[in-house]
Amino acid sequence: MSQPIHSMTAFARAEQRSALGLLAIEIRSVNSRHLEASFRLADAVREREFAWRDRLREQVARGKVEISARYEPADSSEAVTINTARVQQLLSALREIDQLAANTAPLNAVDLLRLPGVLITQEVDASALLASADALFAQAMQDFIAMRAREGAALHELVEARLQGIEREVSGVRERLPQILQHFRSKLLARVAEAKADLSAERLEQEVVLFAQKMDVAEEVDRLLAHVTEIRRVLASGGAVGRRLDFLMQELNREANTLGSKSVSADSTLSSVELKVLIEQMREQIQNVE
Repeated sequence: MSQPIHSMTAFARAEQRSALGLLAIEIRSVNSRHLEASFRLADAVREREFAWRDRLREQVARGKVEISARYEPADSSEAVTINTARVQQLLSALREIDQLAANTAPLNAVDLLRLPGVLITQEVDASALLASADALFAQAMQDFIAMRAREGAALHELVEARLQGIEREVSGVRERLPQILQHFRSKLLARVAEAKADLSAERLEQEVVLFAQKMDVAEEVDRLLAHVTEIRRVLASGGAVGRRLDFLMQELNREANTLGSKSVSADSTLSSVELKVLIEQMREQIQNVE
């Protein structure tokens, strides 16, 4: 079964609010020749970067991908309590100091709160938070890959429309060739008659044959159609085919240029120009294919 093609442009966001707090993960990507991944992770989940990077490599071949994770602890996790036993120890120590030294500076409640061990902060369950982060990253990756596939399907349709346009232009060129040749024969005969020149039938045919050889674009037409067939095959195979398609765009453009250089009529010139326009439009779309 063939795989779909994927676009390198996509965005996904997954968010979860729980007793642990708010955790949000975003994944976005644009086109690039290679896979470039950058991470901006909250300190609480920073250690997951290597595992997530491996997971990304398994599913994405090309693209500049940015992954960010934001974490806001829940109010309950930020709650603090007074270590009563520690405060009593400190007060007892202060009374002893007062007895030993005169005129000691008084210590107020704010000063006490600054001393180590007075406040007890409830710690976040790190293992539970990392597990939640992994699950949320998996969800974001699933949405991210799905969007790349949807965008890839749209690119497939756009490329197919241009391929059909190329086929129409190539068919038109092929159909017009006999008419162009006949027009040249008639024009040559008219010139001979006007100049009252003595041109033998054999010489006339030689001129027509030379002209036919000059305007012979059968090879270019056949190669253009062969490239169209190959592009469709590559698209149907799916996967990371962007580089292969980019190469085929170069080959298409080469044949269109040769076709233009052999042009002997305004119609052929226009067809060559239209082909290059279609190829350029297709190349721009393919720049986004993974």
